[in-house]
Amino acid sequence: MSEPARTPVEVAVGVLIERDGHGREGRFLLTSRPDGKPYAGYWEFPGGKLEAGETVEQALRRELHEELGIAIGHAEPWKVEVFDYPHALVRLNFCKVYDWQGAFEMREGQQMAWCALPVQVNPVLPGTVPVLQWFAAERGFAGPTHAD
Repeated sequence: MSEPARTPVEVAVGVLIERDGHGREGRFLLTSRPDGKPYAGYWEFPGGKLEAGETVEQALRRELHEELGIAIGHAEPWKVEVFDYPHALVRLNFCKVYDWQGAFEMREGQQMAWCALPVQVNPVLPGTVPVLQWFAAERGFAGPTHAD
């Protein structure tokens, strides 16, 4: 007998990116998963689950304020990826964010790091790896995107 198919959990993910004076994309923000959550200590792009009736952008605004203490400007929908983790099937709705206000506060005891390719923090959450590969393709970066 086969197991019933799992319904994906919708997750809004913020890919916060710094831009230089010419508008070119630079470093991006990764945060560590806090203690007590699956994959604690792994590095990821911040975000969280959509609540009933929320859009991806609404959820992202709420989550980044709750987790990081910042208010974001426009969240530009970018890519969607489904990941099957042992604890949950998730649909990751990645949005690029270039504008935010407020001082970063790690409200869940997590860490943050502004990164460039190749990413130096580790371990990297499996759902984060495709984003690093997309960045590499967009930016013409050759070589490993992160440490194993």
